[in-house]
Amino acid sequence: MRRDVFQAIADPTRRDIINLIAFKPMNLNAIADNFDVSRPAISQHIKILMECGLIDIKKRGRERYCEPRLKQLNEVAQWVERYRRLWEEKFDALDNLLEELKNNDNQ
Repeated sequence: MRRDVFQAIADPTRRDIINLIAFKPMNLNAIADNFDVSRPAISQHIKILMECGLIDIKKRGRERYCEPRLKQLNEVAQWVERYRRLWEEKFDALDNLLEELKNNDNQ
């Protein structure tokens, strides 16, 4: 099954993992320590994030570190941007209508 970035961010635990490693790579145990779920569950989330291309795992000595590859999130940003512009236009039109109604009431 092909996974995409939208699947990765659909789960709040995976979003939290992304937030944890966004600025600093962390080892797998350090990531798991931040959650009240089993380590196998965290491993499954990390596997999905890897399959979606949002993290890499690098071996340093005996430890495995998760490093962010957040360029993939640009796809989400572009998708959201379309709707942000659409709603911005709708709100601008509503503002104009309300201003017009207000001016008509004052006359």
